[in-house]
Amino acid sequence: MRFTLIALSIGATLGLASPAHAQSSELNLYSARHYPTDEALFSGFTQATGIKINRVDADDAGILARLRAEGAASPADVILLVDASRLWRAEVDGLFQPVRSKVLEAAVPAQLRAQPVEGGGISWFGLSTRARVIVYDKVKFSKSDVDNYEKLADPKLKGNLCIRSGSHPYNLSLFGAMTEHLGAAKTEVWLKGLVANMARSPKGGDTDQIKGVASGECGVAVTNSYYLARLMRSTNPADKAIAEKVGVVFPNQSSWGTHMNIAGGGVARYSKNQENATKFLEYLVSPAAQNHFANGNNEWPVAQGVQLDNPALRIMSGGDFKSELLPISVVGMNQVKVQQMLDRVDFK
Repeated sequence: MRFTLIALSIGATLGLASPAHAQSSELNLYSARHYPTDEALFSGFTQATGIKINRVDADDAGILARLRAEGAASPADVILLVDASRLWRAEVDGLFQPVRSKVLEAAVPAQLRAQPVEGGGISWFGLSTRARVIVYDKVKFSKSDVDNYEKLADPKLKGNLCIRSGSHPYNLSLFGAMTEHLGAAKTEVWLKGLVANMARSPKGGDTDQIKGVASGECGVAVTNSYYLARLMRSTNPADKAIAEKVGVVFPNQSSWGTHMNIAGGGVARYSKNQENATKFLEYLVSPAAQNHFANGNNEWPVAQGVQLDNPALRIMSGGDFKSELLPISVVGMNQVKVQQMLDRVDFK
């Protein structure tokens, strides 16, 4: 029932024609979003517009590789990716076409979208955000021990840090942001400190890092916020127990704010269905769709003025927090520089 109501409210919000009066058409979506809850979101668009969505699902690297291989013959109309570094890579590789949309520009803050291209238009837009937070063992440490990212390199955490691969896009984006804040030289020293503090070699996903803290293998870990929210909202008692054992910090509240990564999308370069593709992106920033991102996958909305209705996100953040305002496009640009630093400090 909830999904039906969301679909209807989206149609009303956008002022779209009912399926009975909509012209029959299709949209080819290449998506790196692998969240089951998105099914209702996408079907809501079809119900509201009569436009059928044909999906190609893969991870970000697979989507980009396929688009490069297909070239001008690609049938893709819309591309959805789940990280700033991947969106930047797709932009650099010329896989998007610029979009002119007053709806998108009004809804998505400037720092959460690509910089305007020469001649006008914007290549991609953020559609939802996720915070890169720190979780900690509440017995071993206090919140003040890890209240900013810089403290992750403090020698007092030696043998306590768990984190996934440095080359994973989530970390490339965080490290790219740190490069903007600290400069390359200081960031490399910081990365070396992270390596020195590791409890084990990087492995697993973000949920594994949280479990490592809960089990006592690690004292602190870095994770995207929605992984912790999933555990908090789970009906599995074991998941809830894990979430209850760890504390969470939204870092750098007294300085530049918590790093926010994005999931976003754009119109494919060779799309022959630009009007419907733009309409789909506009649909994804409507208030009802934005609330669905929050409720369905525990992400924060990008659109301003959308009221958050997710108890786990409210509890973990204390209701509000200061987020980083760096342009995501600039963060993505730093990934090559960051990878070189990771190699030098032997961050696997």
